[in-house]
Amino acid sequence: MSQEHDQPVNSESGFTSQLDPMAQSQMIDPFGRHVSYLRVSVTDRCDFRCVYCMSENMTFLPRKDLLTLEELDRLCSAFVTKGVRKIRLTGGEPLVRKNIVSLFGSLGRHLESGALEELTVTTNGSQLVKFSDDLYAAGVRRINVSLDTIDAAKFKAITRWGEFSKVMDGLDAAQRAGLEVKINTVALKGVNEGEIPDMISWAHGRGLDMTLIETMPLGEIDGDRTDQYLPLSQVRANLSESWTLDEIPYKTGGPARYVTVAETGGRLGFITPLTHNFCESCNRVRVTCTGTLYMCLGQDDAADLRAPLRASEANDLLEAAIDEAIGRKPKGHDFVIDRTGQAPAVSRHMSVTGG
Repeated sequence: MSQEHDQPVNSESGFTSQLDPMAQSQMIDPFGRHVSYLRVSVTDRCDFRCVYCMSENMTFLPRKDLLTLEELDRLCSAFVTKGVRKIRLTGGEPLVRKNIVSLFGSLGRHLESGALEELTVTTNGSQLVKFSDDLYAAGVRRINVSLDTIDAAKFKAITRWGEFSKVMDGLDAAQRAGLEVKINTVALKGVNEGEIPDMISWAHGRGLDMTLIETMPLGEIDGDRTDQYLPLSQVRANLSESWTLDEIPYKTGGPARYVTVAETGGRLGFITPLTHNFCESCNRVRVTCTGTLYMCLGQDDAADLRAPLRASEANDLLEAAIDEAIGRKPKGHDFVIDRTGQAPAVSRHMSVTGG
């Protein structure tokens, strides 16, 4: 299993002081949206090779290009100072990065101070047996687990390298640790579309929320995304023939729109970047493991935060770079999937940017 070689975050380093929540500023983009949610990819590496996410033979970033865990801590803390209230660590698979739990533990100080409302993670579940208790101890209370099928053979086909039983054991471990789990499922035409009702029943039967996601045109893969794309408007219409879906105002800070399923009593979310984009309410920015800030998942415009981060021990240059970047956050993305444009809308893979 690929792991980054990193030293644990040193809690005694100068940038780990508590932040006064009353002293936080706010980041407002050109369209009046308050940027309060940061998603940080801590690694582009993963122990799966999901067919819609990456090629089987991936070339990953050299480890020397990655921000250290202490640099990631300092960067995240700068965003908290500027008004971010929620941080999600992503990948790749974030839990394969060596000593990653120390970063969760260090960032947990912002939860204790009240400067940060939530620290979460998106994972494929493969490492949850090992890390669930540590995540809870660090202050994590809610996690997303990416899972596109509950059929073991199909799971192997989708993930190529994944072990279904390991993920199921991980879900058990997470729930035992007290973590609230949401299942994220990418709807894939001809792959899992017929299984979606069973997955919803399974998830709700375990007391898990579930969110369906449309596949996004990010990065070159081994297949054709037009063959995978399943509009969630169609999925929802099909579900409505058998189930009662009631709109609810529930929000987790992300783009999902939620309903309750009367027959199961559980919550079901829909993330629809193509059929019904959520750009008008976007409160998110993303930072890659190399310190590149993307103001929009579906645009290539980016800002280098690694250079100002390393140029000075003070955060003045870093915060100025963040301000400049937020000042050009676009109104929306350019995602489209059709037969006329075979190239992905954005050349980078999802594993580089983080979900």
